[in-house]
Amino acid sequence: MVPVNGNDGHTPLKPLSSLLALPAIKAAPLLLGQHLVRLTEDGEIRCRIVEAESYGGAEDKGSHAYGGRRTNRTDVMFHTGGTAYVYLIYGMHHCFNIVTAEKNDPHAVLIRAVEPLTPRDAQLMAAYRGTAIRKPSDLSGGPGKLCRALRIDRSLNGLRLDQPGGPLRLESGDDPRSLPIVQAARINIPYAEEYAGLPWRFYIRDNPYVSAHDSKAEPFIWTENRP
Repeated sequence: MVPVNGNDGHTPLKPLSSLLALPAIKAAPLLLGQHLVRLTEDGEIRCRIVEAESYGGAEDKGSHAYGGRRTNRTDVMFHTGGTAYVYLIYGMHHCFNIVTAEKNDPHAVLIRAVEPLTPRDAQLMAAYRGTAIRKPSDLSGGPGKLCRALRIDRSLNGLRLDQPGGPLRLESGDDPRSLPIVQAARINIPYAEEYAGLPWRFYIRDNPYVSAHDSKAEPFIWTENRP
C-alpha cells in the first residue's frame, strides 16, 4: 500500500489551490469527489471525478515527462498545478489530465472516469458521445469516453482549471475522506517497467462509471498527517 498524506479525521480539507500544488500521488485521491464543470453551447455539464491515475514526475517511467523530457507535447506538464494537459492517443482519442505540483516539476493526474451529477448532465453527455449507452461506464468510464462526452479536446490544452466561469474548470465537491476509495495498478503501461505495477490508480469502490474494477484493488488508507 502506498500511503498518501491525508487527514486526522478532524482537520478541514485544504482548498483546491493547495490540493493542486501537491505531487500527483497525493493529489489523485483528493481529486475523487471533486466536480468537473464543462461549459458547452448547450449549457454547463457538471460531473464528479470517480477515477484518477497519477503520473509522478520525472522519475516515473510511465510518465510522458520521464527523465525530465520536455517537448512541445509535454511542456504543459511543467506548468503550475491546475493546468489542463490534453493529448491525443491512437490518432483519435483525447485524454484529459490535471497538472499538479509546482512549476517545472512535471506531475499530472489522468482523469479516467466521471459521473454526471444530474439526469440532464447525463443526457447532454450521452448526446455528445453519439453512441448507445448500455451501462454507466459506456458513458464516461475511460479517458477517451469522458473526453468525448464532455467535448474535451486539444483546444483546451494549457487551460487554467481554477478560473471561475471558465470553459472547463474544477470546483469543490464531496469530501474524499467520506468516500470508499480503493487503489490499484495503472492501466496499459507495460513500458513503465518497475513502475507499471505500482498502485497509483485511485477510484471509488463499486461506482458504476469507473472504467475498470480491479479484483486486486486494496482500500486506500489516509495517513495521519496533513500534507
